[in-house]
Amino acid sequence: MSLLCVRVKRAKFQGSPDKFNTYVTLKVQNVKSTTVAVRGDQPSWEQDFMFEISRLDLGLSVEVWNKGLIWDTMVGTVWIALKTIRQSDEEGPGEWSTLEAETLMKDDEICGTKNPTPHKILLDTRFEMPFDIPEEEARYWTYKLEQINALGADNEYSIQEESPRKPLPTAAAQCSFEDPDSAVDDRDSDYRSETSISIPPPYHTTSQPNASVHQLPVSVRLPQQLPLQGSSRDSCNDSVQSYDFDYSERRALSPTSSSRYGSSCNVSQGSSQLSELDQYHEQDDDHRERDSIHSCHSSGSFSRDGQAGFGEQEKASEVTGEEKGKACEPKEMKEGVTTHPPPDLVLHKDHALGPQESFPEENASSPFTQARAHWIRAVTKVRLQLQEIPDDGDPSLPQWLPEGPAGGLYGIDSMPDLRRKKPLPLVSDLSLVQSRKAGITSAMATRTSLKDEELKSHVYRKTLQALIYPISCTTPHNFEVWTATTPTYCYECEGLLWGIARQGMRCSECGVKCHEKCQDLLNADCLQRAAEKSCKHGAEDRTQNIIMAMKDRMKIRERNKPEIFEVIRDVFTVSKVAHVQQMKTVKQSVLDGTSKWSAKITITVMCAQGLQAKDKTGSSDPYVTVQVGKTKKRTKTIFGNLNPVWEEKFHFECHNSSDRIKVRVWDEDDDIKSRVKQRLKRESDDFLGQTIIEVRTLSGEMDVWYNLEKRTDKSAVSGAIRLQISVEIKGEEKVAPYHVQYTCLHENLFHYLTDIQGSGGVRIPEARGDDAWKVYFDETAQEIVDEFAMRYGIESIYQAMTHFACLSSKYMCPGVPAVMSTLLANINAYYAHTTASTNVSASDRFAASNFGKERFVKLLDQLHNSLRIDLSTYRNNFPAGSPERLQDLKSTVDLLTSITFFRMKVQELQSPPRASQVVKDCVKACLNSTYEYIFNNCHDLYSRQYQLQELPPEEQGPSIRNLDFWPKLITLIVSIIEEDKNSYTLVLNQFPQELNVGKVSAEVMWQLFAQDMKYALEEHEKDRLCKSADYMNLHFKVKWLHNEYVRDLPALQGQVPEYPAWFEQFVLQWLDENEDVSLEFLRGALERDKKDGFQQTSEHALFSCSVVDVFTQLNQSFEIIRKLECPDPNILAHYMRRFAKTIGKVLMQYADILSKNFPAYCTKEKMPCILMNNMQQLRVQLEKMFEAMGGKELDPEAADSLKELQVKLNTVLDELSMVFGNSFQVRIDECVRQMADILGQVRGPGNASPNARASVAQDADSVLRPLMDFLDGNLTLFATVCEKTVLKRVLKELWRVVMNTMERMIVLPPLTDQTGTQLIFTAAKELSHLSKLKDHMVREETRNLTPKQCAVLDLALDTIKQYFHAGGNGLKKTFLEKSPDLQSLRYALSLYTQTTDTLIKTFVRSQTAQGSGVDDPVGEVSIQVDLFTHPGTGEHKVTVKVVAANDLKWQTAGMFRPFVEVTMVGPHQSDKKRKFTTKSKSNNWAPKYNETFHFLLGNEEGPEAYELQICVKDYCFAREDRVLGLAVMPLRDVATKGSCACWCPLGRKIHMDDTGMTILRILSQRSNDEVAREFVKLKSESRSLEEGS
Repeated sequence: MSLLCVRVKRAKFQGSPDKFNTYVTLKVQNVKSTTVAVRGDQPSWEQDFMFEISRLDLGLSVEVWNKGLIWDTMVGTVWIALKTIRQSDEEGPGEWSTLEAETLMKDDEICGTKNPTPHKILLDTRFEMPFDIPEEEARYWTYKLEQINALGADNEYSIQEESPRKPLPTAAAQCSFEDPDSAVDDRDSDYRSETSISIPPPYHTTSQPNASVHQLPVSVRLPQQLPLQGSSRDSCNDSVQSYDFDYSERRALSPTSSSRYGSSCNVSQGSSQLSELDQYHEQDDDHRERDSIHSCHSSGSFSRDGQAGFGEQEKASEVTGEEKGKACEPKEMKEGVTTHPPPDLVLHKDHALGPQESFPEENASSPFTQARAHWIRAVTKVRLQLQEIPDDGDPSLPQWLPEGPAGGLYGIDSMPDLRRKKPLPLVSDLSLVQSRKAGITSAMATRTSLKDEELKSHVYRKTLQALIYPISCTTPHNFEVWTATTPTYCYECEGLLWGIARQGMRCSECGVKCHEKCQDLLNADCLQRAAEKSCKHGAEDRTQNIIMAMKDRMKIRERNKPEIFEVIRDVFTVSKVAHVQQMKTVKQSVLDGTSKWSAKITITVMCAQGLQAKDKTGSSDPYVTVQVGKTKKRTKTIFGNLNPVWEEKFHFECHNSSDRIKVRVWDEDDDIKSRVKQRLKRESDDFLGQTIIEVRTLSGEMDVWYNLEKRTDKSAVSGAIRLQISVEIKGEEKVAPYHVQYTCLHENLFHYLTDIQGSGGVRIPEARGDDAWKVYFDETAQEIVDEFAMRYGIESIYQAMTHFACLSSKYMCPGVPAVMSTLLANINAYYAHTTASTNVSASDRFAASNFGKERFVKLLDQLHNSLRIDLSTYRNNFPAGSPERLQDLKSTVDLLTSITFFRMKVQELQSPPRASQVVKDCVKACLNSTYEYIFNNCHDLYSRQYQLQELPPEEQGPSIRNLDFWPKLITLIVSIIEEDKNSYTLVLNQFPQELNVGKVSAEVMWQLFAQDMKYALEEHEKDRLCKSADYMNLHFKVKWLHNEYVRDLPALQGQVPEYPAWFEQFVLQWLDENEDVSLEFLRGALERDKKDGFQQTSEHALFSCSVVDVFTQLNQSFEIIRKLECPDPNILAHYMRRFAKTIGKVLMQYADILSKNFPAYCTKEKMPCILMNNMQQLRVQLEKMFEAMGGKELDPEAADSLKELQVKLNTVLDELSMVFGNSFQVRIDECVRQMADILGQVRGPGNASPNARASVAQDADSVLRPLMDFLDGNLTLFATVCEKTVLKRVLKELWRVVMNTMERMIVLPPLTDQTGTQLIFTAAKELSHLSKLKDHMVREETRNLTPKQCAVLDLALDTIKQYFHAGGNGLKKTFLEKSPDLQSLRYALSLYTQTTDTLIKTFVRSQTAQGSGVDDPVGEVSIQVDLFTHPGTGEHKVTVKVVAANDLKWQTAGMFRPFVEVTMVGPHQSDKKRKFTTKSKSNNWAPKYNETFHFLLGNEEGPEAYELQICVKDYCFAREDRVLGLAVMPLRDVATKGSCACWCPLGRKIHMDDTGMTILRILSQRSNDEVAREFVKLKSESRSLEEGS
């Protein structure tokens, strides 16, 4: 095997930086690896990858991909032959390679590339040089392994018995990794096994993924030391504790085949294991180094008899390949359950190849030395024999590890140090299997202390010694007040004791003397101290008494607490015989005390931190005194430094284990004050702090920081001092330090209680109070560790950190995260919450930790990483259905927060990742996986939940033929969001401002769903194979999902949602189809209504059912649009415009059908009213719909459309009313004719006497009776049948008909004079307003209304008006008064009583535009007019000169003889000459006349009451002259100037308004008045017909 190292450095692309977001994929053999994505045209990745290479004839394929929204596109590829790659241990600068567009294939393998692109990539590729171990070590290990092998072959006991005691080293290769400068957080990106890349290597199954050594960027170094005590490390198992594999189906667990939803089962069977040496060794202390051994094991298949054959191996490979596509089902995951696989299929991790299979290294030209070859052969031999272990239990577990959820004790700190100086990006998809491999639980090797039998043996003895005569129940001193007669010094603080002033305390048993304040500081056992003292002074009897007391004490202890010693025996697996012997030895050593005890102590005072400033300069001049027993030594003084470094070594001999090392720090003062002080006291210098170390707590070599403590309450002390202490106790020369021994005890105890007694589960002790976090085990085990710690000086913080390290291997067990969180919080508090008196920073305090700064930081880094990985699959690891696991989830997040706090406050890192952001990222990663899983398995999950029938696989996913997939997906998404909202949000509530899992879930799910939904609908839009109703139903479901869960998310506030745009085309399609449906429905509704005879729908509703039906259908359609609740105003406007068109089309068609058939229904009694009611109801309903559609807020285009429709409907209703009103014309004519007859019989004067008024009222009633009888009957019916609006329209039409008819038949009857009648009739044909004259003129009789008849008629009009007003229920009075028909009638009546002169004057004054507006003149006449007013009489004289005519338009076959006729029109002309004519000119179309005429006007009226009418005629002999054209010149225009000369255009007729027409009609009745007759004739003239026209 060769190790290929690839560093992807950077690239250069041609193009805009905005369009590149690239990542690099590396493929070699059956392994694929991917970098993170980086934006820009010059991306820099700087990521390392390592691959295990078994075939050098293949190549490395490098592909650069550009990330897209849905699909990624390839930028280019490079293929590098493995044979061309250099071998080196050092990184190089790399080489630029040109990316090419296509790959060349040969025998289904890539062999090269072609078509260069303008893009380049910088890669550094190299093979690691083979490494070696020294020859001497290789020979040693070969010998050791052969010895073990020989033992295994012996018949006396089998290897199964031996292996639990001395587990064998398993090594196919050793790699040491250590680089303390990096952060383990960041690792390489995801790796996926891709069998399509190349053929799997021989002797490997296809299920073996890339070993983890090759997935993590590491530096490989030669291990400087290997374990020489026979203790080895187990290779760690993959995380078997909470996963269950279905071996019977042999599902391949490669990451590509496993679903992301069930990502926690993506544990690859063939993954290699990580282990690390972390133990205390006797030899080579100076060169000792904590190394990491990485063992990577090949996986081979084996048969039942241990003989592997190629056929079986190939079969296993085939099975694996066939099953590769099957994903791990979430329901298959059961904690703590392992199924036993058939032996011929299971691929054991920890077994080597079959006997007949040799290592490739042996046969090939080996790059290894002879020493290494020996080593490999020896290892192989032992491992082959291990294969013959019977298959009982789970074969994937090493035989020396118990079965169960936790398989064995893994030390989190035993991970290899996989850190580099350059941080690497964390895998983006945390749920992938490789991340799990790097996690704590699966990558943790067993702890060193579990296998170091020699250390365990020593710790066992020391533990017994601490527990048989524990410090916690030692005999207390019997102090009495004592007065020294000579100067004596306190045993504790060395202060003076002398006389009454300086009284002290003295123990009556052992004689120790001290201050009263120092008595609590003495913790040596009084009995032991007394025994030692008596022994030294020869008091044998006293000694014996004391020894007997101590023996009794130990016997009582052993009898009262047998369970403690039983636990210790079980923990260290000591036989009963050996245990009894050890107990005797330990008791004796306690009794011996210090009589046989001696030690050499070497103390190196290294440095101190954060000392108090005692000098005025704000500094101190510190030095240190070290005292052991009575021997005291001091260091040199370091001037002006609060963080001094001394590095001075002192040697002491100690013969009393109860002695103390007293280390005191002083500030040297050399001034007068201190000299005086020295005379009075023993101490002249200022005290800076002390630490007192019990000699009994020392062991081996220790490098320890001690906090400086006060001597009295008045002392001002801060800081810590670092001491290196080496102790050689007689008989214990080569023993580990007590901290290492404590670690060994704690780890073994933890291992025993969890893995052996607890079957892998952690038993959480019940504890209450502030110090509950210091309780790690149940009562017995806790007493063991506490007594050990107390006797040998282990700080409580060290205990806590050790227990935290132990728990890290079980952090997924129930209840453990909560304990770890509490522990870490208290560890944080210990370091971070510094007291006011100390000025040592938290990071400095932590650096002084005896646990080891690097070790604990590394532990937390790995734990943080693993927590992230597990939180990224929180749905699997912490099911919502389990309240216990949910509580663990909460605690896991608390633990993550504590780690962040530690980094921030204790490590004092500048900006560590925020816990809330980390958790949020994890939640998002899990949701991404979850969505992909439910998308890929939608039908299965949905049918499992709702027990649906199975579908063929091709119909289970999204289809272009139907939309069944999406509602199922939405249902599953909702269940996920609800679960997050109701279960996980309540649990993960530590960051209420920053993280709401329910909202994050909704946001992520919606984003992913939106991408897929949008893409799917774009595809559907091309073909539209589904019904529009199906798209609408899906739209409603998407809308509901958005409104229910997405709309109120903070991230989407203020944004217009996209989803309406996806459905816009489908909604418009539905609206198009709906229009056709609505029109069809309308026709059906009208047909039904017609069959039923347009009956009222109810007594209160005056319209028929067709209106109701039409609007019911339209409202239903609109309700669907409204319920879409479209949040995009632009798209809603499109819908409204389209729907407004539908409304317009439907209602106008209804109106057209009604209008067409309405005249036929006018003869029916109620039907016309109901039909008009229908039209009115359409308008009412349309108004309501307008308001429902938004009213004033409606889109302007749609609103205008509906307003225009309303106007159209109003017009139709007006037309129907007019048709209905006109249908009464015949009957009203008859009534009015009867009224005229009655009126004609009215006689009498028109004076104003009371009798006359009464007579007029009576006559008015008589005249109105025929009309009132008719109106009474009809209007009563209309009032009940018509709606109010319709009724008013009908009344208006009837009013119009009645008024016009009365005017036409009563007020203005025709003339009897046929000539005048004919003239008016002829004129009327061309005058729109004279059209009414025709009916008047057919009557022969001549009648003029008398004043009385006018008065009767006037009163009758008032009565009719009141009738139509109907007390406010009918038409408004203002309307009736201003009605043009009434005004016309009234005006005609008023004109009846005026004289002809008055009427003519009124005509002249009112008709100001008779000759104006000539659009098409038929010629022109030149006229000169002079006006003269006599100064005396005031009479007016008008001179008119007809100059000429011009451009006369006239066609005639005969003689054309034009002449001009000038007529003066005005009052008071009956006795004056009114008309003059010129001579005629023959056949001249522009004749010249130059004739002058004179008119006398009198002085009664001014010139404004007169006008000149000029008429050009063609003279005809023996027949009437023909009129060419007419012109009128009012004299008021001349009056101001006095004279006027102008060309007057000739029109075809005289123009007049209603007033003029009425006057003309009244005058036409005055046949006896010559002036009236002449005036009517004059104004009725019009151009004659031309010949040939």
